[in-house]
Amino acid sequence: MRIKKDDMVIVITGKDKGTTGKVLKAIPKENKVVVEGVNVQTKHQKQTASEPAAIKHVEGPIDASNVMFYDEKAKEPVKIGYKVVDGKKVRVNKKNGNVID
Repeated sequence: MRIKKDDMVIVITGKDKGTTGKVLKAIPKENKVVVEGVNVQTKHQKQTASEPAAIKHVEGPIDASNVMFYDEKAKEPVKIGYKVVDGKKVRVNKKNGNVID
């Protein structure tokens, strides 16, 4: 999976198409990501001794194939590739070859 936590991504398909957000959590075993402000679901919180009952809105996971890495400098979605630089495998922007991390 080429998307990691804290990456900026744009949703390319589904009900939230066109939305950009930060990846809050990556789940590589299921090939899913949780993106800030995308796939918001309603959860009912039961009352406990310390907290009252509440209705909370939390982001649900979406498939990683439905998002693309968002290059903030170019302001456009880009594909990610890999390259070995100084003996380390790094992610690179396929459009212009810049190292991402």
